[in-house]
Amino acid sequence: MGFPEEYKKIIIQKGPPDFTTAALELFQYQAQHNPVYQAYLKHLKKDPAQVKELPQIPFLPIEFFKTHQVQSRPFTPQTIFKSSGTTLQQRSQHLVAHTDFYKKHAQNLFEETYGPLAGSVVLALLPSYLEQGDSSLVMMVDHFMQVSGQSQNGFFLQNHNDLRKAVQEAKASQKKVYLFGVTYALLDLAEEPGAQELSGITIFETGGMKGRRREMVREELHGILTKAFGATAIHSEYGMTELLSQAYSTGEGIFQPSRTLRVLVRDVNDPFTITDQAGSGGVNVIDLANVDSCAFIETKDLGKLYADGSFEVMGRFDNSDIRGCNLLVS
Repeated sequence: MGFPEEYKKIIIQKGPPDFTTAALELFQYQAQHNPVYQAYLKHLKKDPAQVKELPQIPFLPIEFFKTHQVQSRPFTPQTIFKSSGTTLQQRSQHLVAHTDFYKKHAQNLFEETYGPLAGSVVLALLPSYLEQGDSSLVMMVDHFMQVSGQSQNGFFLQNHNDLRKAVQEAKASQKKVYLFGVTYALLDLAEEPGAQELSGITIFETGGMKGRRREMVREELHGILTKAFGATAIHSEYGMTELLSQAYSTGEGIFQPSRTLRVLVRDVNDPFTITDQAGSGGVNVIDLANVDSCAFIETKDLGKLYADGSFEVMGRFDNSDIRGCNLLVS
């Protein structure tokens, strides 16, 4: 398979047909063409030719995105996604070769779970992401708005009355409504009069208290939100600055792997003991869309992997920075 453009075309065309084969091919490519990853493999004395199964792949610690330019070939990025964080924290940077690839791929993954965006209303309550800028989540949601093409679409900061008005207009015309919200902002909205006006729409919490509220377990958080909004379930999106793929949960905090994203778990005491079998541990992510950066990332999330490939995010390693995309403790 040709890299990188032919590979990306296959991803956009809703392939590849076999995840494992594609991942192993991508590993061999990045082991040869990604200087940072190549140096990491050499440091581990890992011979790429000996890697025959997914759990044998060394995963690059996510901190490298803060200290290095992680590229699998030389290119001038069309954009650089940056992680959320305080002014005292160093933000991760993900160099993106082609923003159109990211947008189209994110759209495909969303529509494979929720159906066509065209004709739906997309709303966003993401104040901290808008304030800091360079957010992959903001670019994704903005693209969803462009695709849906509805006049009620919009980003909202503190203008909750306008948000509720947009919801009412959309519901009156029987349009499907999606609301993406950072956790603390959804809780603020839930405490206001009129929260029940958001019943019947699909609400995504994208994680993150940003230091503005106390952290809480997922069951407590979703219990508050479902009661306040009259929702049957709160949906979630698993994504991060360092990934170009997403996974979605339609309730209960259980994420379904997308066709380009898989989770493995590692022993919390030995990061090189990795399994694709059911169990709990540190979350390692394979993202086939990360053709131009690194597809094999050791995150700071703690999670639980189920036999069918679905997974749950259970928290963070104690020494980790607080991250915005789905930081939920359960």
